[in-house]
Formats: sequence, C-alpha cells, structure tokens
Amino acid sequence: MFPRLLLPGLVSTLAAVMPLTAADPAPDTEAYFTRFVQPVLESTCVHCHNADQQKGDGRLDTLENALKGGENGAWLVPGKPEESKLYTSTRLPADDDMVMPPSKEPALTAVQSDHLKAWITAGAKWPAGLTLATQPRMQFVRDIQPILEQNCVSCHRPDKLKGDLDMTTLAATIKGGENGTSLVAFDPDASPLYTHTTLKEDDEELMPPVKSGGPLKAEQQEKLKRWVQQGAPWPEGVVLVPKTKTEDRPPSPDTIELTGKVRELIVAGSKEASADQLKAYQETVKKTGKEFAMVPIPGGEFLMGSPETEKDRKPDEGPQVKVKIEPFWMGATEVTWDLYMPFMVTPDARWKDGSKKTLNPKDEPVDATSSPTAPYTDMTFGMGQDGYPAISMTEHAANKFCQWLSAQTGHFYRLPTEAEWEYAARAGTTTAWSFGDDASKIGDYAWYFENSDGKTQQVAQKKPNPWGLYDIHGNAAEWTLDQYDPAYYGAMAALVQTGAAPLPWNKPVTLYPRSVRGGSWDDYLKDLRSAARRGSKDTWKVMDPQLPKSIWYHTSAQFLGMRLVRPLRVPSVEEMHDAWNLGTKNVVK
Repeated sequence: MFPRLLLPGLVSTLAAVMPLTAADPAPDTEAYFTRFVQPVLESTCVHCHNADQQKGDGRLDTLENALKGGENGAWLVPGKPEESKLYTSTRLPADDDMVMPPSKEPALTAVQSDHLKAWITAGAKWPAGLTLATQPRMQFVRDIQPILEQNCVSCHRPDKLKGDLDMTTLAATIKGGENGTSLVAFDPDASPLYTHTTLKEDDEELMPPVKSGGPLKAEQQEKLKRWVQQGAPWPEGVVLVPKTKTEDRPPSPDTIELTGKVRELIVAGSKEASADQLKAYQETVKKTGKEFAMVPIPGGEFLMGSPETEKDRKPDEGPQVKVKIEPFWMGATEVTWDLYMPFMVTPDARWKDGSKKTLNPKDEPVDATSSPTAPYTDMTFGMGQDGYPAISMTEHAANKFCQWLSAQTGHFYRLPTEAEWEYAARAGTTTAWSFGDDASKIGDYAWYFENSDGKTQQVAQKKPNPWGLYDIHGNAAEWTLDQYDPAYYGAMAALVQTGAAPLPWNKPVTLYPRSVRGGSWDDYLKDLRSAARRGSKDTWKVMDPQLPKSIWYHTSAQFLGMRLVRPLRVPSVEEMHDAWNLGTKNVVK
C-alpha cells in the first residue's frame, strides 16, 4: 500500500502525478525524508538558509536549526504542518512577501508541498546528524523542456507513438508505453526517461539513439537525474512540441586574435612611458563616463614574505625571498560597483562562457569581449553599491573586466601578481602592516571584522598606505594573478641559491587554489597583514544553483574583490592574452 497516515485527498493528489507502489516508504520513516523531502529542501531552501547565508536569520540545514527557526519563529513543528513555516510558506500566493521559494523563483509543486506536509504530520523524521548541502534547482522550462523537446518528443508524441509512448505531457509520460511508466517522480533509477539516456551507445534502448544524435551530454543526463530527484516538477498545462536541436554555439570570442585587436588599440593610443613619467592619473571609462584613480608604484626590490619573528606568521609566508619589481600603476581603491556593474549587467543574451548569442560583425573589441551571464541574485547582497567595492566575482570575471576596461581606455589593465600586490601593500615598509606593527592603529586604516558592521564599506574612507593605496588592508580581499602554493617562496629561494633570479609570478595551471590577498571586512587583524595569504576554494560557489556552476560568480565569497594594475611596459600580445584568460585554465586535474 501507499504510505500510511496520508489523508484521502493527499493520496489522490499524489496518485495523480506518480505511481503508487508498495516500495514507497512511509512518511514516518527516515527513508521518506531521504527520498521525498531532502531533495526539495536542498534544491529550493538550503542555499538561502545555511551557515554562510541566513536569510530571515534562519537556517534549514540541520534538524536543530529548522526547529529553532529564525526571526519569525520556528521553521518546523513536528506533527503540526499548519504551524510549520517550512510548509505554510510554500502555499502562500506568489505575491506574498513571505512565500517560499521567493516569487522570483518557481513555486513548489503541490506534490512537493504535500510531501512536506505528510512528513511533518508524521513527526518530521530526520536522520541523526545529517547536515543538508545545496544542489542546483532544476527548473523545467529552463533546464528540462529543451532536452525533451529536442531529443525525445519527435518520436514520442500523439501522432507518432514509438513504443506506444507519448512524452508531450506529464500525465502521458507517467502513464508510459508498452514497457510501463517512463517517469517515477523522486526516483531517477526507476525512471526510463533518465536511465535510458545513460546506456551504452550500442544498446538498442539508448535514448536518444546514436542515429538521432544520442547519447545526451553528461550535463544533460545530470539535469534529468536531478529534476526527477526533485520531484519532476512540470508546470501545469505545459505541452511539449518537437523542436530541432539547437546548433552548437559559435566559438568563444576569447581568442588571441581578439586580444591582438585590443593591443593594437592600446599601442595606437599610448606612448611608451619611462619611469620618470610615472605619475598619478584619473582614467575615464568610455562607455559609462565613470572615473577611477591610478597611483604610481616605483620599481625596486623587497623581501617577499614575513620574517619568522612576525606575530601570527604562517608557514606559507616564508622563507623570505628578495624579489625585483618593475614600475607600474595600481588602482588607488578596490574596483567599485560603479565601474564593475555596467560590465556585469548587460542587455545582451549570452552563452555561459559570456559570448553574445547574437553576433554583430561590426562589434568593436570592447563589445566582443565576453562578459558575465546575468546574475541569479543581487550580487551586492544589500551591502551597498555606489562607492562600495564590487565583490564575489571569480578570477575569470575579474580578468575579463580588465580586458573590457582596456579595450575602451587604451591602457593595458590586469590583476596584480602576488609579488606586485605585496610590494605595493608594503610601500617600502617591513612591518606587519603598512602603518607599522602597532595593531591599535588598524581602525585608522582598515575595515575588518571588529569595525565593519558585518559588510563592505565605501572605499577610501580610511587612511591610505604610504604610496596612496586605500583599503589595501581589509574591506574586500583582492584577487591576484598567481596560483596559490604554500611552498612557492621556498621554490623561489632555491632558485636564488643556484644563482638564478626568482620568478615573481606563479603562473596558474589549476582552477583552484588561486592567491587572494589583503583580508576583508570579515577577517581578523592577523589576516590583514601585508604578508598574509590565502587560496581560493571551490566551496566559494556552494550557493550557486546553476549546473554546471557559473564561471563568473563566487556567491559564497562576499568578502572577495579586486584591484587594478597597469604595468609601465606594454606587454606582448601573448602576455596580455595570458593575463586575461587564465581564470578558467585547469590543465592539471
């Protein structure tokens, strides 16, 4: 029989959308939670209610947190669904401010909500010690409908019932054909709609068959699997129609040829500068009219890393090694939203790699440069926009911003190397911070955990370092161009012992970790020191609901920003291309 303790009306609702079998677990079991509840919570709730992000001051990643609730009371009251916001908020009208998920996202289906209700009614069994993760939420129209219409419906529709199977509607897909149902909601392993896409190419049951363009890509298979796991939500009234497969998208514009065109603009508009011409200047962005300040950083040598006597020193900060730095300019402040937002948000529809879906042969290099896909949440996270540091971009996004900026200013901009960053941050000092070793002065120079009010602050509100760089300690941590390697300084020191010059740029070969410097509004004093280092992590994308994860956003790294560098010497086209396109490089797995 179907799970006990369900009301008759609930049984009829569930029966309308999914087969009922004796194998289905009862609502008062942990197995019911694992199959019917956990996928819904992990795909629709936990990404906004977890240890890193607690909207409404509440978490839903553990039973204890769900029982505790947030600012409006408990999320979960076992045995009482009408008192459990976890359930009642899913049944609110779409325009209600308290509806969950928020109205900008598709509502839960009645079946998903009814499973929540049945589980709560039966006592809300939750496996002991289980902490929920996040998983991308599959949206039917966006993620699933194109797969089915381009690969399945042409052979499985009312006027062409191959295998006596119609896949144009949810009811018909569940009803199935001569071999039984094609879809069992919440159970991908029992759903031929998914399992037949994973068969070998020579299997005659492969869907779609090789002659029809099969097998599906691994990404498409994963989307189908997750969609079924999440209850196979299919909007009411949606009837599928066969569609021609979309052609493969054109090649990415991130080519060395495009880089060459940008370099031609830079060379045509620039005069070769000498070190004595290294002066502060204001730059204007052609497309927006926004301005930003660049300050000169004289060339020289310094000891990179911290001495063993420095308080809070970490092993990855040594051994100290002497490094020579060529002259350059550096942004007086971190890149602000005023500059970054017009690059991030554009009117053009884009492929996931950032290239425009509608190409124009007359596009200028700045318009051909790839830009982020539309963000899926407010990337300021309510911290502030005008004059506040841009945050949560990936290193790739930061690099492409530099290219976009270069293509319209006539100057070559990039991220600093880790050596350049520390050299500029120290500004000739050898102390823990650029203002000395007296930690009591930190409040004059930096926004950090104890004075930031839990968010970024407008740039240039504190004192600059000796070379005129604001917020070099704190506010937003800053990307560099380097691979993070805790043994990097030792490798450079070994080179010096052989008589060779150190290589003050650790060119990346893997996507993670990359080096980040400076500390942030969310860090302690020790993490704001000039020598303090950290490496990027893939967990910085944990709240990204997309599949695959976006190459543009580190949504869980709300402490992360960037600062510009312009070298005195205009580099070769190959050097420019490296600087702008290493953000996705991952040749070593």
